[in-house]
Amino acid sequence: MMKMIFSPEAKHAHVNNRPLVALESTIITHGMPYPQNVETARRVENMVRDTGATPATIAVLDGVLHVGLTDEQLDTLGQAKTVAKLSRADFAACLATGGTGATTVAATMIAARLAGISVFATGGIGGVHMGAETTFDISADLQELAQTPVTVVAAGAKAILDMPKTYEVLETLGVPVIAFGQDELPAFWSRSSGLSAPLRMDTAKDIAAAMAMRAEMKIPGGQLIANPIPVEDEIPADVLAPIIAQALAEAETQGITAKQVTPFLLNRIYELTEGKSLTSNIALVLNNARLAAQIACELASAT
Repeated sequence: MMKMIFSPEAKHAHVNNRPLVALESTIITHGMPYPQNVETARRVENMVRDTGATPATIAVLDGVLHVGLTDEQLDTLGQAKTVAKLSRADFAACLATGGTGATTVAATMIAARLAGISVFATGGIGGVHMGAETTFDISADLQELAQTPVTVVAAGAKAILDMPKTYEVLETLGVPVIAFGQDELPAFWSRSSGLSAPLRMDTAKDIAAAMAMRAEMKIPGGQLIANPIPVEDEIPADVLAPIIAQALAEAETQGITAKQVTPFLLNRIYELTEGKSLTSNIALVLNNARLAAQIACELASAT
């Protein structure tokens, strides 16, 4: 039987129907070194709190699904060395065998649904990798968005991906892709991708209303909210393009595949930008946490 434990803070919000925002844990275990990973996670949680909602960082610890982590658990996870990176395919297996794992976008969405949380903030979603026409390397995040009723706030698809193909797949799967406050889809570290947004909304209230309408119509799946990084924190797309191309070429030369591709690319881009990509990454996650909390508050006020 699956065991799910709410942290005291998350349980209080859950019992009292207060707005909750789910947060993934791979940013802690696979995204940054200690102690910066834990410091960033706490900053993101505090952003959710400061905006009026309650954060619920999701992780599997010793076979137990945790919805919200205590300070001690967060610190322990941030220093752990052998933490599985969980997606839809291996989430249940980790729980069943008593493992410890950090949740990706897909796994966090599943956990949020189980916990009754409707809004989730992350950095960027996974998608169609470059060369997927021969490797078939496509993230489970896209299928999850098509079937799990959670609104995901991200700075678009990660810029290391084939973004046109990623958004084409989302369109085929019937996932609403909503740009927040602009007519163009953002590109993670950059505000501009060159791709027109299928939908645009300018307020958290409208996003919450669209989510409620989908539920009323019994349309399966969630929404992707593409929230552009703040102007002062972006790295222009033309600056990043040759850096991403170099990192992709190195990954291919070194035979990096499957779940190792994204961490490798993000690390190389960090090195090649002399740390600027990480600074921007933190800024966009904080920005997404703020918007997600606003949406969660709107949903709560409407019920």
